[in-house]
Amino acid sequence: MATQGLNFALHNPSTFFAPNKPPRHSKFRIVTVKCSAPLSSEGAATGLAERPWNVANARLVLEDGSIWRAKSFGASGTQVGEVVFNTSLTGYQEILTDPSYAGQFVLMTNPHIGNTGVNFDDEESRQCFLAGLVIRSLSIGTSNWRCAETLGNYLAERNIMGISDVDTRAITRRLRQDGSLIGVLSTEESKSDQELLEMSRSWDIVGIDLISDVSCKEPFEWVESTKPDWDFNTHESNSKTYRVIAYDFGIKHNILRRLASYGCQIIVVPSTWPASETLKLKPDGVLFSNGPGDPSAVPYAVAIVKELIGKVPVFGICMGHQLLGQALGGKTFKMKFGHHGGNHPVHNIQNGRVEISAQNHNYAVDPATLPKGVEVTHINLNDGTCAGLAYPALNVMSLQYHPEASPGPHDSDCVFKDFIELMKSVKYRA
Repeated sequence: MATQGLNFALHNPSTFFAPNKPPRHSKFRIVTVKCSAPLSSEGAATGLAERPWNVANARLVLEDGSIWRAKSFGASGTQVGEVVFNTSLTGYQEILTDPSYAGQFVLMTNPHIGNTGVNFDDEESRQCFLAGLVIRSLSIGTSNWRCAETLGNYLAERNIMGISDVDTRAITRRLRQDGSLIGVLSTEESKSDQELLEMSRSWDIVGIDLISDVSCKEPFEWVESTKPDWDFNTHESNSKTYRVIAYDFGIKHNILRRLASYGCQIIVVPSTWPASETLKLKPDGVLFSNGPGDPSAVPYAVAIVKELIGKVPVFGICMGHQLLGQALGGKTFKMKFGHHGGNHPVHNIQNGRVEISAQNHNYAVDPATLPKGVEVTHINLNDGTCAGLAYPALNVMSLQYHPEASPGPHDSDCVFKDFIELMKSVKYRA
């Protein structure tokens, strides 16, 4: 085994680092430093300790042919999904547990993620449904009084892949220019770049029913309301005045908490629950929740919505809004890169206010295709897309975004009160 050495001598250290300064005295010392390491027959250093830092051991390969090398955290393996970017500054744990991200890699534009760790109070569903997490910098420490676990361990336990030390700004600009892209995330060195590229080009999120995997399987009652420390805008009613059937297309827990805080008795039902069974429960109102994917891929859900319209007050959020749009005779379309973040301005046409909203969707309703009598109530001020609908004659209301926030601002929380008022007016008219 060969040994390679490095020798250098330092003459007069006082002038070595500052050659322009005159020496203070004529005396000087010679210091000799020798560094050596054993080499293998191939010339590589051997017997050295493992590096104390992670190296680039993962790849994100996009369908446009670009390859992004990164450091892996969380789970290992290979996963395919649609890459979208989220502009929220906080709330990464709520984003991770939002079922609407099923089938997607979420790229956070905020560079520092993991600073507050994770806790078990901020979960928005029973598990993580997203395909993976893409971030610029993973915090090496956590600092929060509610922290129960690090982000890396949390994802590893839930078999969710994550990558860091990747240029998220460059990827975001690419997504804004070219639109959402399918990508493959892999830590497997045995797979070539070409194999991963072919995987990304052979998969598509359009037309896939993602709701069935995230919906509950059996009906259940929800009783938890917003905790007093976090509550706002409500004076919770001790009596549950209104019975609401909530269709679970991927519902977030905070939607249910807000309804409970406004005095609703809530029964959550699966996405395939027959409309006839819902009517047998004699609800005061029906909620159609948020959920992942393409509304055109779930015609069974559109049929259920269509059967309930006009028979009971209904409120749609996000996916529920899109399903209502189709059930009323309108069409939906896939957006270039969607809306994902907690800072989207929306014009509430009904009261003239501008609300800063939390949004997460890749599809929108085309208002030009809606029948007469359907009103556009909200408009996204970034791109002019439809952000809310109402059909007063049939007691229908909907929002394209998330009034419960979590994470995000609470500007639109009052819409839950609007739903209460709608149910109250119909109930007392009867």
